[in-house]
Amino acid sequence: MSELTFEQMLEESLKTIRAGEVVEGTVIDVKPEVAVLNIGYKSDGILTRNEYTNEPNVDLTTILKPDDKLEVKVLKVNDGEGQVLLTYKRLAADRGNKRIEEAFNTQEVLTAKVVQVLEGGLSVVVDEVRIFIPASLVSDTYEKDLSKYAGQDIEFVITEYNPKKRRYIGDRKQLVAAKKAELQKELLEKLQEGDIVKGTVKNITDFGAFIDLGGIDGLLHISEMSWGRVESPKKVFKVGEEMDVLIKEISGNKIALSLKFADTNPWRDAADKYAVGNEVTGKVARMTDFGAFIELETGVDALLHVSQISKEHIEKPSDVLKIGEIVTARVVDFNEADHKISLSIKALTAPEPAAQEEDADVVSVDIDEVIANETEEN
Repeated sequence: MSELTFEQMLEESLKTIRAGEVVEGTVIDVKPEVAVLNIGYKSDGILTRNEYTNEPNVDLTTILKPDDKLEVKVLKVNDGEGQVLLTYKRLAADRGNKRIEEAFNTQEVLTAKVVQVLEGGLSVVVDEVRIFIPASLVSDTYEKDLSKYAGQDIEFVITEYNPKKRRYIGDRKQLVAAKKAELQKELLEKLQEGDIVKGTVKNITDFGAFIDLGGIDGLLHISEMSWGRVESPKKVFKVGEEMDVLIKEISGNKIALSLKFADTNPWRDAADKYAVGNEVTGKVARMTDFGAFIELETGVDALLHVSQISKEHIEKPSDVLKIGEIVTARVVDFNEADHKISLSIKALTAPEPAAQEEDADVVSVDIDEVIANETEEN
């Protein structure tokens, strides 16, 4: 029996491998794009960056170092140059498939980093399995620009698992909606009517503004934006603006807000400033056929009836007055409970007895009702 040469003994001491086999290797050299592993075979194994991970432009030297142990799968025993080609990501993907299947069946909440922002959604990787989250399932509200999610860790659940077609769909929307609902419930339990809280303008419409109170939205109606008249909310507020708001009413999960704070109510000292007989100055704010509304201050309007504008007969206020014109008149009627004030220019020039007689002819008009009607028409 002939003795074996050293080379023959060495070769027999080395194991045999085949394509598809899972082996353990030891890193003996690593460069940014490739790592060399000792897998106990006559040839070393080659693990390229593309076969290590699906993430683009990864520097392997930041992940692997000499003497690291790594389980890999054999792709080719001989690549034509006597080298063994290895893959780590495909082995991880095989194991990842089982992980994803379990998560799909149990609806487990997974966390993964967004590795790519696509036109139609986000791409994340779990154990080397690429999962797509459509734009419609990223959030509970439409988001045109998804770039802010790049590189972020996000939570989601698997809603579609199809390994044959390599189709894995994730859903973040339902988690966001559930967390928001829970937060809203907690906030609603804390908020009370009459509270003054901080909020941020989230959206502005023609009829009001939606204010984010920290997880739940409240509506600041145009009629509650000021003690005075607001023509357009978009001219008064900006999205992102912070402000203190008053919780006016809570009905179920709907919250009505107001900026009409009690300490800024212009009617607090109106009884003294606008007592009957006082001479006042104001601006013509708007006109109707029966009279002109004079703004005495923000939130306090008075009616100057057409019959009280002049001693002479006037068909309609616009014949002698203009919007924005400053006028001086005398208070001839004050009703604090109904927030109604009546003025007369005639009373400034007419003899006192005559003025008193004419005061009886002043038409009483509910200013708040007229303002409300005008707001509804607009």
